[in-house]
Amino acid sequence: MRPGVVTPPRPVARRGDPPPIVAAPDDLAGTVAFTPRLLKFHAPEVVFGPDSLGEAGFAAARLGARRPFVVTDPGIVEAGWVEELCGLLRAEGLEPILWTDITPNPKDTEVRRAHERYAEAGADVIVAIGGGSCMDAAKGVAVLSGNGGDILDYAGIDKMAMPIPPLLMIPSTSGTGADVSQFCIVTDTERSVKLTIMGRALVPDISITDPRLLTTMPEWLNAATGLDALTHGIESYVSLAHNPLADCHAMSSVALVCRHLRATMTDPTAMADRTKMAQASLQAGLAFSNAILGATHAMSHQVGGLLDAPHGVVNGVLLPHVIRYNARFAPDRFVALARAAGLPVDEVPGEVAAEMLAEHVRRLADDVGVPRGLRELGVSDEDLDTLSATTLEDACLTTNPRPASRGEIRALFRDAL
Repeated sequence: MRPGVVTPPRPVARRGDPPPIVAAPDDLAGTVAFTPRLLKFHAPEVVFGPDSLGEAGFAAARLGARRPFVVTDPGIVEAGWVEELCGLLRAEGLEPILWTDITPNPKDTEVRRAHERYAEAGADVIVAIGGGSCMDAAKGVAVLSGNGGDILDYAGIDKMAMPIPPLLMIPSTSGTGADVSQFCIVTDTERSVKLTIMGRALVPDISITDPRLLTTMPEWLNAATGLDALTHGIESYVSLAHNPLADCHAMSSVALVCRHLRATMTDPTAMADRTKMAQASLQAGLAFSNAILGATHAMSHQVGGLLDAPHGVVNGVLLPHVIRYNARFAPDRFVALARAAGLPVDEVPGEVAAEMLAEHVRRLADDVGVPRGLRELGVSDEDLDTLSATTLEDACLTTNPRPASRGEIRALFRDAL
């Protein structure tokens, strides 16, 4: 790789891959000049809007399903969404196989057990309904079904050589973006580390986003996933791999979260705000799937792996610190982000705009009930050496706009305690 040039990861070819797209020289977000380079923008077929869950049976059948493998968790079952989904699948003459043994921050052991059941049942299309944990687990099952071995073998970029089963994703939260992304995050239970599996093959075939499903989230999960979407938008916009096709989605997601997250906390049934947050999650997912992320996610994955802490909450604690850290290396990008967040930054220097944005993010986190420090989540001073070491292994760190040493990462964790 030539110095100063970021080469996007080479995608795994899969059925229906479009030809490469050559970017125009103007930045579509209208803020920063962009050097033309070869781009690819990965996205599934998207079905979006209230009552769109009704399309699930038809969508699964179009993917060739006969015995769809439905991956979910007990909370989604209790909320009634799984019963509605299975009814829609059966109405199309399909025989769903249900798997509910999934916990937050999906574990390697859970993926292995789910795959064993998938194979025993002779299932085909994989359908996930739930939050990011359900969707990541479903992607893990698909990886093993198509490629064999152990799920930990695929940590990194493009380790899958063979095709995987079709994927249909139905999110029930407004933030993870797993329904449209080329990422799968799995916890290595022996090392207590979250591993990132990345590749074009993991982009789902169809994503169905029905804002009705968001109304049954608990309050803490609504806050966590909303801040996760905000982090996706901010990190992808300043990422070394940012590009004009992803920038517009990143900027829109930041604006939508900042305008609508609070309202969904005060009135969970407000469908207009729920729909806007569903859109924010979708667009943030499209942004980070194509521009990758940064230090906030690289660090957050380690806290989640070590302590099984909620990912979006950890992001909410870390993000203001990482914004300040990155501001010196990408000041102009933070002006645009602060403006999207609704802040008055005309003629404001980049580093000042970044500080305004960091404070704005912290106020939003305060308003939705996120702790101010990692210590409240169980992180101790004794954990910092381990966390900073494992952060350096995370793929998300490679596209952070400012290089980071182990010592600098440790200092960021210390500031966030």
